[in-house]
Amino acid sequence: MPRLPDPAALHPLTFPNGQVNRMMVNLAVAIQHPNWHIGRSAYANDFDPPADWASRLAPYLYPGAPERLVIGAFCQIAHGVRFITASANHPMKGASTYPFPIFDPATFASYRDAIGHFPDTVIGPDCWFGHEALVLPGTRLGPGVIVGARAVVSGEVAPYSIVAGNPARVVRRRFAESDIATLLDLAWWDWPDAALAAAQPHLASGDISALARERPA
Repeated sequence: MPRLPDPAALHPLTFPNGQVNRMMVNLAVAIQHPNWHIGRSAYANDFDPPADWASRLAPYLYPGAPERLVIGAFCQIAHGVRFITASANHPMKGASTYPFPIFDPATFASYRDAIGHFPDTVIGPDCWFGHEALVLPGTRLGPGVIVGARAVVSGEVAPYSIVAGNPARVVRRRFAESDIATLLDLAWWDWPDAALAAAQPHLASGDISALARERPA
């Protein structure tokens, strides 16, 4: 039976020679932050591994911020990816965008209120982010989205789309609409370990009919 990533391992990848890849981390183990919500076996890779993965990946998301960053199960995040969350915004209604109130503890809360709505950034399961992709505040990606290297993505992206460019645009859908509907209904990322391990060959082959036959009762 194929093995699954160890959900308790900080570094889930060990090469065949026994060397642990310390540039890759299991995000649910590496990040303990009240504004992050991380799904099963989502990982990030960085050629210069930081001490603080939360600050590296989402530098504006401070503990207690009004918004959340949700990373779905089995997401894959390449080197240089950044999530620019809503707290990075400045008020734009005044004559200046300079954030004067943040320098006075007595007025900090008024600054936050002036910005207005703080949308969550929500990444669906099994999304792959290419090298140095940039995700803007309030982005919502459906399951299975691929974000190209150095793409700048915002807004809502439909499940199983491939997006690239600045601003990111949909290049194509990965599967036919009927197959996408089947994948969303299967929601394989929620399956128990035994069923998921058995289904790995079909996940890799793209044989959606065979994957459906592995669906647990």
